[in-house]
Amino acid sequence: MKFGLSYNTAFAGTDPANLKAIARHADDLGFESFYVPEHVTLYPGARVGEAEFPPDLPIADPLECLAFVAASTAAILLGTGVLLLPFHHPVVLAKRLATIDVLSSGRMRLLTIGVSSLPGEAAAVGVDYATRGRRADEAMDVLRALWAGDATGTSFGGEFYSFENVTSYPKPLQMLPIHVGGSSAAAARRAGRRGDGLFHGGRLTPAEWLAQIELMHTTARAEGRDPQALEYTRWGSIDMERSGAEAYAAQGVDRLVVSTTSTDLDEQLRQLEAFATLHGLRR
Repeated sequence: MKFGLSYNTAFAGTDPANLKAIARHADDLGFESFYVPEHVTLYPGARVGEAEFPPDLPIADPLECLAFVAASTAAILLGTGVLLLPFHHPVVLAKRLATIDVLSSGRMRLLTIGVSSLPGEAAAVGVDYATRGRRADEAMDVLRALWAGDATGTSFGGEFYSFENVTSYPKPLQMLPIHVGGSSAAAARRAGRRGDGLFHGGRLTPAEWLAQIELMHTTARAEGRDPQALEYTRWGSIDMERSGAEAYAAQGVDRLVVSTTSTDLDEQLRQLEAFATLHGLRR
């Protein structure tokens, strides 16, 4: 079982000293990965289900945060949980992600993409909300085509993105995996068709998330892909007992991602220390 840490600036704040301290401590303790979420924009009344987002939440750009974390750490892998792919032009994004990977010595390994559940967020960036899934699918293909392309140029003709004979350098040190985040059947199918894994979001019953894993695997097999090559990531809790993590591992979970529950830096560091000790994370 691998363990990641999610750092949400909306909760933990944007103090660079705190971000650096948490990232370095997680790295030293042996956490596998460091995740940062994204919302491009919010607005009064923005909500997902019963949860309403205050419009002044300080949700910092995830890739800028990860570049900062990369410069402050040595080994921890970098992840997004999630990056809203339909709201980024994939030609620009390909270079940003490759640059972070090169400058971090190949640690941009846990890119996780989503499609957003906020229609107003899509409208703010000029994206038709109804097309966001198709845009994400196409953008995944664009990213991989540009990373795999050589100096002769890469061409792409799609519904949303088209270009001819372009090059994108630097290349990531290895092809970057793209995990799919979400709690919908569409996310599970996207992971099976195109993804390198699934990172569940939202509140699902055990029967629901097991059904989505099966849907991902069934979709992968139908596409001629190896379902066993796909990783499965879930949210955990910072106070999770070792037996709970072992139960998830027995169900095929590859990675648990946790968050601290305090805004006090000393308490955050203590929670990470206690979790690492309990789960044997020491490098």
